[in-house]
Amino acid sequence: MKRIFMIASMLLVVCVSFSQPSWVKKTAKSVFTLKTFDAAGSLIGSAGGVFVGENGEALSSFEPFRGAYTAVVIDAAGKEYPVEMILGANSTYDVVKFRVSVKKSQPVLLSTANAAEGTAVWLLPFRATKDAIGGTVSKAETFGNNYAYYTVRMQMPDDGVGLPLLNDDGLLLGLMQRPAVQGDTLSYAVSALFADSLKMNGLSINEPALRATHVKKALPDDVKQAQLSLFMAPSSLDSAACADLVDDFIRKFPTEQDGYITRAQLAAEAERFADADADMQQALKVGERKDEAHYSFSRLIYQVLMQSSENPYEKWSLDKAMAEAEAAYAENPMPLYRQQQAYVLYGQKKYAEASSVYETLYNSDLRSPDLFLEGATCKLMQTDTLAYLALLDSAVSLFSQPYLKEAAPYLLTRAQARMEAGKYRDAVNDLNDYEKLMMTQINDRFYYLRFQAEQGGRIFQLALNDIAKAIELNPNQEVYYAEKASLEVRVGLYDEAIETARKCIALVPSYSDGHLFLGLALCLKGDKAEGVKSLQRAKELGDAQADALIEKYGK
Repeated sequence: MKRIFMIASMLLVVCVSFSQPSWVKKTAKSVFTLKTFDAAGSLIGSAGGVFVGENGEALSSFEPFRGAYTAVVIDAAGKEYPVEMILGANSTYDVVKFRVSVKKSQPVLLSTANAAEGTAVWLLPFRATKDAIGGTVSKAETFGNNYAYYTVRMQMPDDGVGLPLLNDDGLLLGLMQRPAVQGDTLSYAVSALFADSLKMNGLSINEPALRATHVKKALPDDVKQAQLSLFMAPSSLDSAACADLVDDFIRKFPTEQDGYITRAQLAAEAERFADADADMQQALKVGERKDEAHYSFSRLIYQVLMQSSENPYEKWSLDKAMAEAEAAYAENPMPLYRQQQAYVLYGQKKYAEASSVYETLYNSDLRSPDLFLEGATCKLMQTDTLAYLALLDSAVSLFSQPYLKEAAPYLLTRAQARMEAGKYRDAVNDLNDYEKLMMTQINDRFYYLRFQAEQGGRIFQLALNDIAKAIELNPNQEVYYAEKASLEVRVGLYDEAIETARKCIALVPSYSDGHLFLGLALCLKGDKAEGVKSLQRAKELGDAQADALIEKYGK
């Protein structure tokens, strides 16, 4: 009898504890169903959700947003509203915060305190006609900034993911998560405070979770973070999404020049130069950092004009680009703005003036291999070979030995310059260093280049090794066989030259050099009759050298 009384008492407590709270009907107006759609408009996901702000701010499960292009919410009255943008997301805990395009929403207040174990909680269903489902907190684990992850004694309905979990006072504690097993008597919820704290930052644009959805994302509220998003947008988003983000930035921060500068760049890429010019003028008008705006304008004009054989826009010229670069320097005498002037002078083919500007920069904070390479190019255009090589030496000297891979392009450039200057052995040294750095990317053209340097430096055995390697990597290039045969003739390897020349002829019978070097090798070996026949064939194919050789060996 005593046991029966205890069981009856426990049932009475449960019934009292889980009798429907008075706030259920009112709070049900804050609950909605989220539906998401693909590019074709087909439904791909759904979940529950709840409003937490008066301007459409809402929380739900993130999973339905994967692959989605659009989303809507359907409120308790059956009205449908589009999701305007995502405000923050976390795929690990499967939560998302977003804004719904609604004039006014009825929010649920969030509990600022975590629920303790044993606390009575309620899962609020989508429809006000349905009863709230009662349960108790079995476990409250904390993560992050003391946010709670709840295990709840409760059987969640099949459509319960994303629905709100509230305490006895009707304050929002959490959002329901997917159960470990459908129909389990234990359910799980993640802190609503955590979900509500989600926000965008400058790097959110590249977060895998947010990249998995095409639904529009909000810009960060902090202007510096928003500027970071703006900077990353062109390389992270498709053109339409990028243009959308830039327009959002301008609407949100109308007095920040970065939005207008970025939109001008996009307009110029689309050849809408009048629009680009208007945006740059607006950037100069509203921006506080006038020097940066002038500099950006100069760069934009310069890039457009250097990429086009004709002037695509009558208001833009290299003189205009120079005026903007000078205005930037007048506002703030930074070396970067002087470097921009050097670029424009180079574009105007004023190489001596550009060189003079570079000379003022070599000891500035811009000092770098690239700066010396740019200055060297100006000297090359003035045919000042000594100055060109000296500046390339300065570029390479900024790398310490043993060289890192970053030095490779400078070594290659200097090697080619040394070859042009007849410094073949020095060029070979650079190419050897380049090979060590770029071994996995070396191709037949590299070995042919080094062969030419080695041949010029009279390092004949190494030259033969390299031309053989070039042939190994590209056995269908007839020039390599001709070059190899030529060198073999030069060093007296006549049998090898004959074999190489015949391979060249077999590959491309109409290539005159193959016949020329075959004929020359045969003649030098003593078989003049056959040699002259091959020389005659070279002549028939248009080889200008054949006549003199025929005259010499045909007697």
